[in-house]
Amino acid sequence: MQRDTNIWRLAATLPDALIEKVAVHSRAPQTSVVRAVAELLADTYRLGLKAQNFHWNVTGPQFQQLHKLFGDQYDELSDATDEIAEHLRALGSRAPASFAEFETLSSIQDSVTPQTAASMCCELACGFEQVGCAAEALASLAGSLGDDATADLAASRARACSKAAWMLKSHTPQAV
Repeated sequence: MQRDTNIWRLAATLPDALIEKVAVHSRAPQTSVVRAVAELLADTYRLGLKAQNFHWNVTGPQFQQLHKLFGDQYDELSDATDEIAEHLRALGSRAPASFAEFETLSSIQDSVTPQTAASMCCELACGFEQVGCAAEALASLAGSLGDDATADLAASRARACSKAAWMLKSHTPQAV
């Protein structure tokens, strides 16, 4: 019982601003934010699967460069998928983890094969732009609700998607 008293005594010495930050972080996350994070997870996973598909199946004179680029992109998307899923767990939500859940939550469409290297670049660039826009919207929503951690995560994903789309467009300008 003495320890509980000490905790309250310590809390009484904290500045009000710090107490408010702790209170904000302890509030339940908004359902709209949790849903948007789950959708970002699904989009990121499916875009990563598409990048891996293209990594495995690209052919042509730019094979070596595109094989590496697509591989680097699916590696980055795999890491991002893990970060987003862990963030969902930190928000107190279950992270979707099945193909059926991802299909329901995602706006990224499967690829039609076979494709040319140029069409792969174009499709991936469009996918990164689509996910980047969703991440920007999530950053704005989370920021407006005072959820700085989610806003930071989403803004970081938006920047990564913008860079990936730019790299694809710059690498093969004829594809875009």
